[in-house]
Amino acid sequence: MTLVYLVAGEASGDVLGSRLMTALRAVRPDITFAGVAGPRMMAGGMDSLFPMSDLAVMGLVEILPRIRTLRRRMLSVVDDIAARRPDVVVTVDSPGFGLHVLKRIAPLGIKRVQYVAPQVWAWREHRIKTFPGRWDELLCLLPFEEAYFARHNLAARFVGHPVVQSGADRGNAARFRERHGLAADAPVLVLMPGSRRSEVPRLLPVFAETMALLAAKVPGITPVIPVSHAVADTVQQAAASWPVRPIIVTDLDDKHDAYAAAAAALTKSGTSTLELALAGVPMAVTYRVNPVSAFMARRMIRVPHVAMVNLLAGRLAVPELLQADCNPETLAATVLSLLRDPAKVAAQRKAFGEVIASLRPAGGNPADMAAAAVLALLPG
Repeated sequence: MTLVYLVAGEASGDVLGSRLMTALRAVRPDITFAGVAGPRMMAGGMDSLFPMSDLAVMGLVEILPRIRTLRRRMLSVVDDIAARRPDVVVTVDSPGFGLHVLKRIAPLGIKRVQYVAPQVWAWREHRIKTFPGRWDELLCLLPFEEAYFARHNLAARFVGHPVVQSGADRGNAARFRERHGLAADAPVLVLMPGSRRSEVPRLLPVFAETMALLAAKVPGITPVIPVSHAVADTVQQAAASWPVRPIIVTDLDDKHDAYAAAAAALTKSGTSTLELALAGVPMAVTYRVNPVSAFMARRMIRVPHVAMVNLLAGRLAVPELLQADCNPETLAATVLSLLRDPAKVAAQRKAFGEVIASLRPAGGNPADMAAAAVLALLPG
């Protein structure tokens, strides 16, 4: 049996990993999988060495208390790879963890793939000097990354962004409203606080106060919070005391239906901005981290925008409300402007079309493109 060892570190990597598993099996049914998996990958038949949630942490300061745990987990992955001797190791997203694993297993002579490029083009570019020899294939999600790494003499391949096959644009608004007992004219506001336990508590209190302000000005406005299973309990407990009780969604189809019903969204930065763009949901991006992390990040970030949709559009297509601007008054005012200004909505949707077009690979869907790159490294 051909063994592919996958290591996913957070919810986005779990989605990528599960689609990669499906695409690989479609071509090579003999492939088996081992490694670190989230719920989607586990539903596909893969056991996990330990809970993937152990690796889901973000922030320069937030990571410090977890360093010893992360190190132990890294060493357990390396030991497991050495014992199993897989045909290829694919670290999916979470390059901070994955690239350390790939470096450690280099002496084993196993083929190595990093799926999702480290964003050194955005910050801490000096790290690129440590990358030679880390991988046999670097699979990139963003169209400019292949050329960027080529300029540094590093092999890289653009395989397309998984958002284009996510189904986020195929939701059913009427179904969502019927399922949750919403009137046809009730404004729906999607709130996306993130998928990590370390980030959700920073945005939820701000969202709660924002909803209190909006409820006084927009009759019937209904917040909807799509979350991963990893943080669903945390969100449920926090939202129990909200002045406007949100609908909490964990099912993927229900999330896409919520997008179809939404008039606007407030989202943390990241892949969620691209999902919303694909679905055509007007949005503002907001984020809040530890002040020390924010100070350090501002000194290191080399790109003009934080939101991926803005970075790809090459302009401030959607508002970025970060740190001090991540406050209830500013968020509420921004949402109101999206609800009341059709011109702003039209401008955003025009930018969304450009962004999504740039993320589609020429040779097929992203999962199949990534699978083809992995298959090329396998024996037989």
